[in-house]
Amino acid sequence: VLLGSGLTVLSQPLMYVKVLVQVGYEPLPPTLGRNVFGRQVYQLPGLFAYAKHIAKVDGRAGLFKGLAPRLCSSAIGTVVHGKVLQQCISGGCSLPDASSPLQPGVSKKEPVSSLEQVLKETSREMVARSAATLITHPFHVITLRCMVQFIGRETKYSGTLSAFATIYREEGVLGFFAGLIPRLLGDILSLWLCNMLAYLINTYALENGVRALHPARGGLRWAGGVPFLLLQVSTMAEMKSYSQAVTGFFASMLTYPFVLVSNLMAVNNCGLAGGLLPYAPTYSSWLDCWSQLHREGNMSRGNSLFFRKVPAGKRYVWE
Repeated sequence: VLLGSGLTVLSQPLMYVKVLVQVGYEPLPPTLGRNVFGRQVYQLPGLFAYAKHIAKVDGRAGLFKGLAPRLCSSAIGTVVHGKVLQQCISGGCSLPDASSPLQPGVSKKEPVSSLEQVLKETSREMVARSAATLITHPFHVITLRCMVQFIGRETKYSGTLSAFATIYREEGVLGFFAGLIPRLLGDILSLWLCNMLAYLINTYALENGVRALHPARGGLRWAGGVPFLLLQVSTMAEMKSYSQAVTGFFASMLTYPFVLVSNLMAVNNCGLAGGLLPYAPTYSSWLDCWSQLHREGNMSRGNSLFFRKVPAGKRYVWE
């Protein structure tokens, strides 16, 4: 919990800038710069220029607006995730122990990293993550609205407890779960994509590739005084960890539109300037929000905070 809280504090300015960009708020005009290929293009301000502007307006402490509810969300989410995962394992979802006697008809040749194990582990993780997201989503909504207040200089959501009272008074219980559905869908899709892609790569690319390159040739091979088998296992473990990271990044890129839509729905029509025109119309549902963003070509808005080229034909609001 402490480690997660520390990472949350460090990443707060990054999330703050990202949320304001997702809403469509551009406080600084584009400047002429060069892209990664060296060509001159007009670019919107990047992370550091954006953060510098926020610090200029609100001071360095202003970069940490919404930190309190986000810390609550992180701590509670970690506890809930761990409890639900433990309960799911002890409740009969766990895999049979290798030392337990085999039942009739069950083959012992099934590898530890079998597809069945991946499916069970992913299912347990999905339940735990979904429970944590459901419990902590009200804090997530408050965090986003605290950040978006920067646009209209409002103080409507100045404290966590008062924000709970404001949302309940104006929107009822459903207000605490604005944007929940696309967030849950994005988390679930990202988890399954990441784990299944990692399984396919580890099973059919890495393991088969290593066997093809180093077939067994009778006797134990040595390399630098170390059994070659140990080196091979160590290399395989490292490559599998890399593949998990790569597939996680790829899955997050594919499911980013769900994150964007969820955040926009959390602040849409909530009484803040950032949730109204000219930044966003009043969406009837998250599907309506998705449809409009897709028509405008803004499904990846805020995905990158560097080299932000100004798209042709797009309109932005800046001061």
